[in-house]
Amino acid sequence: MKAKQFILTVCVALVPLTVAFAAGADEKAVRDADEQWAKAAALKDVAKTVAFYADDAVVMPPNAERATTKEAILKIWKDLLTDAKVSWKATKVEVAKSGDIGFISGTYEVTMNDVVTGKPVNDRGKYLEVWEKNADGSWKCGADIWNSDIPVAAATSSAPGAAEKK
Repeated sequence: MKAKQFILTVCVALVPLTVAFAAGADEKAVRDADEQWAKAAALKDVAKTVAFYADDAVVMPPNAERATTKEAILKIWKDLLTDAKVSWKATKVEVAKSGDIGFISGTYEVTMNDVVTGKPVNDRGKYLEVWEKNADGSWKCGADIWNSDIPVAAATSSAPGAAEKK
């Protein structure tokens, strides 16, 4: 009887360790997927970049409409990767206790040529991704949003007569 009680006590004591190990493995899997995604974008591989999104993903780029179809998401990345150098790095990765959803936040950098002057323009900012765990254990990005840390010049400051308005 004491042996059964001892075994039961050990099993109960090990449950939190098993859960913690699983959470750590999921966080690593999400982080690794995000790193592979960033590498695909750096190589300007549009098809591979878009393949990291879930079928029902929502992508919200700055200063643009949200994209909810594969075609719209493909267009965003095709336009971006054609003329720009893109990189990002996760700074925080978390997986929910349920183990089926993960969150990544981090920073990004983009360099592209200005359409008017042709000179390089640099942007930097932050992003947030929501990842979903599939039945096969793989992870896909279900929501993706990013925005710049660089302030936008006030649109009204250069408008004729803007200083005269009160």
